Amino acid sequence: MAGPRPLLPRFLRLAVVVCASCLPAPVLGIRKDIGLVAPLMCRSTVQGRHLITDDNGYVCSALAIDPWSHCCPETGARFSCQGCKLDLQCCNSYEYCVSCCLNPSKTKIEDVLKLKVAKPVTAGTYRSVFDFCMGRCRHSSASVVHENAYASDFHHCFSVQQNSSGSIESSSVSRFLGINIVVGRSGESCSLVCKARGQSCVPSRLSMLNKCEILQKYMRCKSGCFRSLGPDQPAEVVDEAPTSLKPRSVLIHADG
Repeated sequence: MAGPRPLLPRFLRLAVVVCASCLPAPVLGIRKDIGLVAPLMCRSTVQGRHLITDDNGYVCSALAIDPWSHCCPETGARFSCQGCKLDLQCCNSYEYCVSCCLNPSKTKIEDVLKLKVAKPVTAGTYRSVFDFCMGRCRHSSASVVHENAYASDFHHCFSVQQNSSGSIESSSVSRFLGINIVVGRSGESCSLVCKARGQSCVPSRLSMLNKCEILQKYMRCKSGCFRSLGPDQPAEVVDEAPTSLKPRSVLIHADG
């Protein structure tokens, strides 16, 4: 007589069925967005040997900059204007000039993006505020006197202003840093007037003075401002001149 059938296999089959129903549902798709943060990369100045400014407005030593991201540590002041004259928007350091210039309250992006990199009509415009600040803060001929000396320690300038034609140019204030503008007497030359004051004439700046809006700050201009020809312009017509010569008027060179 056969004995009773073992129950163990039946229990095993039941356990397999139950466990199979507990498995998770099959994956229907693969998620591409896994939440990785894009690495922060900076552009930075390369002009100085000791200091560097990144495009976030931070200044750091050349040894402190991150060699992979090219960013400065965010430990110091952002948009620092250390060593700058804010009324002139000029600084005695290139790197701090760039940092100060990057401040949105001092440089408007809408003005910068329509500013030409150079004077020719074929020249392109700046691509960013950082490009503008790097280019504008470098030395220019307007900051040099006698071709071999700076007019002032504050020769890194970034100021811009809009003129009547709608284009943007450097502020006339920064062009005369370190220059004393003196009105001489009738018949006196630039060299004679400056020598009497222990200084020397800077002929390269005379062409920058050849504008009515600038001369009005130093001369009376009571009878207006007129274009003229002659080696002595810009100049002011003396009070004793004939009426036909417009006494007390200012003459600027017609080619200016």
